Amino acid sequence: MLSLNELAVGLCDGMAADAGRLQLAVHNYTCGTRMIDCGVEAVGCDEAGRRLAEICLAGLGRVSLVTSKPSIWLGPAVEVATDHPVAACMASQYAGWEVKGENFFGMGSGPMRAAAGREPLFDDIGHRETVDRCVGVLETATLPTESVCSNLAEQCRIAPDRLSLLVARTASSAGTLQIVARSMETALHKLRELQFDLARVERGWGVAPLPPVARDDLAAIGWTNDAILYGGEATLWVRGDDASLEEIGPRVPSSASPDYGRPFADIFARYQGDFYRIDPLLFSPAMITLVNLDTGREFQFGRFAPEVVARSFGQRTAG
Repeated sequence: MLSLNELAVGLCDGMAADAGRLQLAVHNYTCGTRMIDCGVEAVGCDEAGRRLAEICLAGLGRVSLVTSKPSIWLGPAVEVATDHPVAACMASQYAGWEVKGENFFGMGSGPMRAAAGREPLFDDIGHRETVDRCVGVLETATLPTESVCSNLAEQCRIAPDRLSLLVARTASSAGTLQIVARSMETALHKLRELQFDLARVERGWGVAPLPPVARDDLAAIGWTNDAILYGGEATLWVRGDDASLEEIGPRVPSSASPDYGRPFADIFARYQGDFYRIDPLLFSPAMITLVNLDTGREFQFGRFAPEVVARSFGQRTAG
C-alpha cells in the first residue's frame, strides 16, 4: 500500500487543478509551500468540502452527500465509509495537532500527522511514515504564515516546497462539511479512550446531518459538534469476542457522558469557553453499532436527540 501522504498528493493536485470550479484560491509561498484556501478568504463549496474530507482520510475513505433521516434533519447528511478505519481516521483524519505560530492557531489533520509522528497515539496504532511530500489540513480562521509552513515542514522532515496545506475555517461550506464527515473518527477515538484494541476494527461507516453554514466560527463549532453528538451514527465491523462488545458498547455513544443533552454552545458557555473542561467522553456519535464479523452478532447503543439538533440548527424536523 502507498503511504498516506502519497495517496493524498494526487487528490490535492486535483483540487488545485479544479480551483476555479471549486471556488478555491491557490497560493505559492516564497518558501515553496503550496496553500489551497478552501474557505478562509476563498468562498469554497460543498464539493470542495467533500474532497477536502477525503484528503483528511488520505484517500482511504469515501465521502458522499446523502439524504438525512427526516426524523433527525430535513436537510442533507454527510456519509463516510472506509475499509481502512484506523489508518484513514486515526492516523490521518483525527485533528490531533495543535498548530501555533505568531498570530496563528489551527487544528491540524490529514496525512502530514503520520509523517510528523509526534502524537503518542502513533505508538499504539503505528502508521508513522517517512515521505518525500506531505499533505496537511488546517481548521483555522486565518491563513498560515511562511514561518508556520516552514515549521510544519521541518516537523514532517521535508523541505517546505514539498508541503501542501489545505485550509478552511469552520464557518465555511468546506470547513463545515469536512468536520461533519468525522462521525466514524469520533467513534474510533472514543473506543481508544476506553482502551479498546483498535486493531480489532476492520471497516467502518458513519453519517451525520449537515447543518447550514453558521454566521461565525463559534456558532459553527456548536452546530458541527451537535450534528455528530445528537444526530450522528457509526457502524464498525470488528473481530473478537461478544462479551467485550457488550461491556464497552454502552460507554461509547455521546449519551454516556453527563454533559449530554444540551446544544454544544450551551455546554461550551457552561464551562466559560474552556474546551478542555468539557467531558472528553462526550465527543462521539449519538448511535454506535458494533458488528462482530466472527460471530455474526450485532450490538447497537445510544439514542438520537432530534430535538437538540432542531434547537441547535434552528430548524424543524419531520418527526
